[in-house]
Amino acid sequence: MATIERPTSSTADAALTAQHISELNDAFNEHPTARLMQNAVTKNTVDDVAMDREVVTTTSHSFSHVIDDWAVTNQKRSGRCWMFAGLNLFRPAAMNTLNLKEFEFSQNYTLFWDKFERANYFLEAIIDTSDRDADDRTVAFLLDNPLEDGGQWNMFVNIIKKHGVVPKSAMPESESSSNTRRMNSILLTKLRQGASLLRKQAGEGGSDQSLRETKHQILAEVHRILCIHLGTPPTSFNWQWQDKEREFHRDGELTPQAFAEKYLQQNLDDYVCLVHDPRPTSPVNKTFTVQYLGNVCGGDIVKYLNVDIEVIKTVTMNTLLDGQPVWMGCDVAKMMERKQGIWDAKLFDYEGVYDTSFELSKADRLIHHDTLMTHAMLFTGVDVVDGDDGPTARRWRVENSWGDENGKKGFYVMNDSWFNEYMFEIAAHKSYLPDDLLEAAAQDPIELPAWDPMGALAR
Repeated sequence: MATIERPTSSTADAALTAQHISELNDAFNEHPTARLMQNAVTKNTVDDVAMDREVVTTTSHSFSHVIDDWAVTNQKRSGRCWMFAGLNLFRPAAMNTLNLKEFEFSQNYTLFWDKFERANYFLEAIIDTSDRDADDRTVAFLLDNPLEDGGQWNMFVNIIKKHGVVPKSAMPESESSSNTRRMNSILLTKLRQGASLLRKQAGEGGSDQSLRETKHQILAEVHRILCIHLGTPPTSFNWQWQDKEREFHRDGELTPQAFAEKYLQQNLDDYVCLVHDPRPTSPVNKTFTVQYLGNVCGGDIVKYLNVDIEVIKTVTMNTLLDGQPVWMGCDVAKMMERKQGIWDAKLFDYEGVYDTSFELSKADRLIHHDTLMTHAMLFTGVDVVDGDDGPTARRWRVENSWGDENGKKGFYVMNDSWFNEYMFEIAAHKSYLPDDLLEAAAQDPIELPAWDPMGALAR
């Protein structure tokens, strides 16, 4: 029998002893506030106990500049925030062109094509890495989550550029688009089965042609599963509507690509993804990409320019002052009060509750897996105050995609302290970037490994 190697620390050094536990219990009982906190937290949520009332009472949902005049959307029990935010970015212009008070692009349509394209992207990655062991870190990473709901800005761009968009009426929500968990679990099993087939075939000396034939057989089954759950995406549809003045309009038969060209009214190539990655290994004004991060084979790679957080603030503020919303990604659950819709870096006094420090820099949180981008939304307003160095933003208005039950009818307020600590990414229009940043954005990117935290997907 093989000998199992264990840590070299002696039992006396490594093990928790009864004496040690007894001492800890005595210390807890003697702590001046620990018992009080125990009584409070065993009867209430820790967030209720730790919430800083002064932060709440001094945080206002009023802003000097607000551009939204529409109802929020609802991604329900799905991780589609990035495509909701992307489609909502272009919704105001479409509503203005159509002269509609309310309008939504179909999020189910973009979901279908993202799932299908991402299945192909995954299977191609499996073929590409088929000469490696299954426990290779990259292969294991790919197999761990071959397909999920989350995404990034460039992935949204890829779907729209290739497949276009449709109004929600042309492909409405289904049970599975609003609650993706079960569909995803079925797709994951199918894709892992496909990965097994492709890896075995490659190991037996299968040609590239035979591997692609197998891949297309798998994709045919994925397509069938998606159609059953989400419906079949339209190749064309009849578009007519009555505007808010009750005037009737008819565009006739349109393809999704033609609809996108007519009503998105923005060149998606005019946007640059800016991120704030303060790790010492990520120099400012350099571009980055992440290995095997994408959704469309042959589409644009996920590429972003790393900048100081103040650059992201300035670009965001100037865009909002010009009446345009801004797509953004952040670590949404940190220091958030969902019911009132508040984010503030000091919203909860956990240090006071537990009598301990939780201090980590933003860079250290990234390095030690305590933060990453988790959610995408829109900035739709800003509260600007004049200072000695010119106008600055003290809080930001955010359009979420969690329905209208929380916040102010689904709109949230982000204090500037939170922006510094938990904001990671925006899609910036090139017109708001100075020449030096445009030149930097054009650089060939540094490639990070597939598991890097900057490859996190917004859900």
